[in-house]
Amino acid sequence: MALRDIIIHPDPRLKKVAEPVTDISSDLRVLADDMLQTMYDAPGIGLAAPQVGVLKRLLVMDCVKEEGAAPRPLILFNPEIRWVSEEMNTYEEGCLSIPEQYGDVERPAEVTVAWMDETGTSREETFDGLWATCVQHEIDHLNGKLFIDYLKPLRRQMITRKMVKLKRERARA
Repeated sequence: MALRDIIIHPDPRLKKVAEPVTDISSDLRVLADDMLQTMYDAPGIGLAAPQVGVLKRLLVMDCVKEEGAAPRPLILFNPEIRWVSEEMNTYEEGCLSIPEQYGDVERPAEVTVAWMDETGTSREETFDGLWATCVQHEIDHLNGKLFIDYLKPLRRQMITRKMVKLKRERARA
């Protein structure tokens, strides 16, 4: 069972820029653990704090999908893209805040990201493949941007209408 409710688009909180984390408190570590559990339960590969209604620069991700492979949960406070490759990749992206809707998004194939982990240690790693796409998608959430913002206006409006209908149906249930 998910620990946190995931906000469904459209919601003004998903369009706001999240605030930097100045102190990694025990409350924020609990939030990060809750977010990982919520993400795994969804199931998803990434989740940003604004998606659970917390406007802080925090995201979690785990893109290990191979059967039997050990999970690799990452907790990123104040993630910042330091470098992007010239080579681009297109992935069909989805989002836990926009359930069952997908669209092709082109992003840099590799990115180097710096962040603080849950112990306050500065980390930096270069991601590629699905990891690169995921971390960029989640950092977009921290900047008030959704994957549908990359799509053509008509497609974006169609998805938004479907989400409004979904929210109405859930409210009645």
